[in-house]
Amino acid sequence: MSHTSRQSANTSNVLSVIMGGGQGTRLFPLTKERAKPAVPLAGKYRLVDIPISNCINSRLRRIYLLTQFNSASLHRHIAQSYKFDHFSGGFVELLAAEQTYTDTSWYQGTADAVRKNLIHFLNHEWDYLLILSGDQLYRMDFREIIEAHAESAADITVATIPVGRSEAQSLGIMQTDADHRIVRFVEKPKDPAVLDSLRLPPEWHASLGIKGEGELFLASMGIYVFNRDIICRLLDNTLTDFGKHVIPNAIHDLRVCSFVFQGYWEDIGTIRAFFEANLDVTNELPRFNFFDMAAPIFSRPRFLPGSKINGAQIDHAVISDGCILNRAVITHSIVGLRSVVGVATVLNRVILLGSDFYESLESIVDHETSGQPRIGIGSNCHIENTIVDKNARIGNNVVISPAGKPEKVDHPNYYIRDGIVVIPKNGVIPHGMVI
Repeated sequence: MSHTSRQSANTSNVLSVIMGGGQGTRLFPLTKERAKPAVPLAGKYRLVDIPISNCINSRLRRIYLLTQFNSASLHRHIAQSYKFDHFSGGFVELLAAEQTYTDTSWYQGTADAVRKNLIHFLNHEWDYLLILSGDQLYRMDFREIIEAHAESAADITVATIPVGRSEAQSLGIMQTDADHRIVRFVEKPKDPAVLDSLRLPPEWHASLGIKGEGELFLASMGIYVFNRDIICRLLDNTLTDFGKHVIPNAIHDLRVCSFVFQGYWEDIGTIRAFFEANLDVTNELPRFNFFDMAAPIFSRPRFLPGSKINGAQIDHAVISDGCILNRAVITHSIVGLRSVVGVATVLNRVILLGSDFYESLESIVDHETSGQPRIGIGSNCHIENTIVDKNARIGNNVVISPAGKPEKVDHPNYYIRDGIVVIPKNGVIPHGMVI
């Protein structure tokens, strides 16, 4: 699609809905005290900033965010980040699961969450409902999928991404006809014969604009466009999930089309995926470029001072605002907002989520008197392959590494998930502790 036709694409007839996700158990302990979309990302953002920024950059300014677990920090972030003027008609509004006289249940799934809020959505004028996920890292101009949806006269359009055989086994795979219409949907196909039958015909690659070689499968990205009358009809039942129930059922009697997306896309559903996606940002040519100002990623303006580097050695790292880094060695790491790192500390492949505030001198003295470390990372520490959540206190002479330990550990001071150590929010690692 040409740039000019994108600019002229009508976006006033679209309502966007971002799914806040469930308990986020696979991202535990990062989701122990916060909703999945509020999990920090790349030093200064949160996961939810990605779909919201994609909406704003696509000129979609009416955005609802559906949430139900630990939503306090998410509410605060949204309220402090996204303020539109009175005249644009734009909003980012949170709809938390609430108990009413007629319904005391939580959201049972993605479709159930939309059903329970449909009355709110129908108060607005719109032709198309765009459903997005709150925990994916990608950059997409939604005007392209909306335009493709309208041009193909589809009832539903599903965004898909070409993936290889190994990835296909953990995603929902679509089979389409030559007209982009989805004729079959298989959730996480493991059987080789089933996979063979779902493979994208190589001769279609060119017509779909697919550049990749080898065998490819079309995986659902969990991004959907519904026509207004269709979504009302499809939710007039008790089906709970779009990916598992609603879309597979709709394929038979509705026109469900596939929109093929080719950029970088990562589902940040597990601790390992979160860790790798963050570390990738430290590469010279990261797969997701936060420096792309044609489509910037927005977040909360914080008015923090620039970071202060006191003789630290830093290589392939992202340093956020308001940090104080003393003579430490920091490689392939992300240093989050307001992080303090002590002298002679070595950080390698570490994600520091930073701190929500600067600790007062009084608090530091009080903690030191009782033998407790201050907020931040002390001196002479050696930390690798670790995520340190916000406001954690790591003492001096601490060693943290998952090497030689089980993939999963629950300890009073720390957790290990997917072979990565996680120090929880407000966690305390005493001086001299070796993990």
